[in-house]
Amino acid sequence: MVEPNRVKFPHGPTWIYRKVLSMVAGGVCSRRSERTGETSPVAHIAIVGPGAVGGVMAAWLESTRRHTVLLCARRPMTELTVEVNAQELVTHPAVVTTPDQTVAVDWVLITTKAYDTAGAALWLPGLSGRKAPVAILQNGVEHRERFAPFVAEDRLVPVMVDCPAERSSPKRIRQRGRAKLVVTDDAYGREFKALFDGTEIDVTLTADFKSAVWRKLCMNAVGALTAILLKPVTVMHDERLGDVARELVRECIAVGRAEGAVLDDALMNTVLASYRAAPPDSMNSLHADRAAGRPMEVDARNGAIVRIGRKHGIATPYNQMVVALLEAAARS
Repeated sequence: MVEPNRVKFPHGPTWIYRKVLSMVAGGVCSRRSERTGETSPVAHIAIVGPGAVGGVMAAWLESTRRHTVLLCARRPMTELTVEVNAQELVTHPAVVTTPDQTVAVDWVLITTKAYDTAGAALWLPGLSGRKAPVAILQNGVEHRERFAPFVAEDRLVPVMVDCPAERSSPKRIRQRGRAKLVVTDDAYGREFKALFDGTEIDVTLTADFKSAVWRKLCMNAVGALTAILLKPVTVMHDERLGDVARELVRECIAVGRAEGAVLDDALMNTVLASYRAAPPDSMNSLHADRAAGRPMEVDARNGAIVRIGRKHGIATPYNQMVVALLEAAARS
């Protein structure tokens, strides 16, 4: 067995947190390239909800050696390891466990589950002293709607996230493939993209963010099937299940088009082919959450298709069925 390369970031949490405090107090980092014309090699970034996605973002951002990263988490954490390809990114993050410990930062990245929006919002007052933009790295198509009650509209930065990763223990995350983020091509979007320069996280700018998130929702909608069955992705090779998957995507396409997204009918087969080409032990987050007894993002995924479809008078019986099944399973 080949021993993975271990890339360590040497500064412990106390050192980093003191540095965050001292640099923020001294106004060292105010890099608002397109918004103010100022430049600086360092960004102070807070990540709210460092689960699998948040942990991957934290490890890669710290790997640049340009940023200080502050994790807002429920529990202390002295070390975080992300396994990716043949290497391990080992970081010793600065962590705060209550909102009253936070400091003002340049960027806030929300990586909580969609159902935990209210909990994530508790961290924002202390982090937003500089009116930091808030990047929302969540599933679904309602990023702005979720955070509109808590953050000024012009500071919200919705992000489509595709990050195949799962937490194998509280201190270890397995990243199965390259993380891909999509954000609107505007000043905030370009600044967000620049945060990840020098990392192996792909950030794409788009003039049509709506279509991007609806395409991702088409993919996520099918994940409900493996969550219901509690079976790995190999079950998607069953032809009858494949037909159900296509219907889930068909309904999502219809609702997305009604919302103004540009979606091709070919997505039905593209999504199914993607599931069938995935590694045999792949597990989407909905499946993983149900298997672990955690709350599921049903409402943000298939539930959104049903709700928004109803608004447009579009029937979504297949998605309505999986929502009912998963909600019943969660209650049992």
